Amino acid sequence: MLKIRQTVTSDEQAIHQVHEAAFGGEAGYVIAGLTLELLHDPTAAPLLSLLAWDGADAVGHVIFTCVRIDGAACSPVAHILAPLAVLPGRQREGIGTQIVQSGLDMLKDMGSELVFVLGHPEYYPRFGFRPAGVLGLSAPYPILEKNADAWMVLALREGVIGNVRGTVRCAHSLDKEEYWVE
Repeated sequence: MLKIRQTVTSDEQAIHQVHEAAFGGEAGYVIAGLTLELLHDPTAAPLLSLLAWDGADAVGHVIFTCVRIDGAACSPVAHILAPLAVLPGRQREGIGTQIVQSGLDMLKDMGSELVFVLGHPEYYPRFGFRPAGVLGLSAPYPILEKNADAWMVLALREGVIGNVRGTVRCAHSLDKEEYWVE
């Protein structure tokens, strides 16, 4: 039975292992390091970090960090989903879907109004994400036109999209151009 809960400091080794395994090789090491860096980055707060457990085994992790929208008259409460990881041997079992949906539900309860993601355009629309650039919500760094649909947004509160435009600004740890190549 899968259990999803907010992370605590003692989970950091498990979080690192899940991301390292999920992304593999050098990319896994870099993304695992980024994830731990985000957990300690004061500019990422308030954040939501969730770990999925199957018994004593950590099998998936997601982190949502706070963002602001430059250029908006009044920036809504917003977060970005990055990164999401599920152990390779446990993918396609619905773990990613469960952990993301749990996070979105919790963010809504916390008062978050928008959630952004740079990810696979075939995966994230199942949650209601849609292309953000065409809605006037730009990524921190330019996204190639061929990958424009990978930059997405989900409204957790009605009436926000269409009333806010600008460029998303992330936590310092995530604000590096190399993380924005899709």
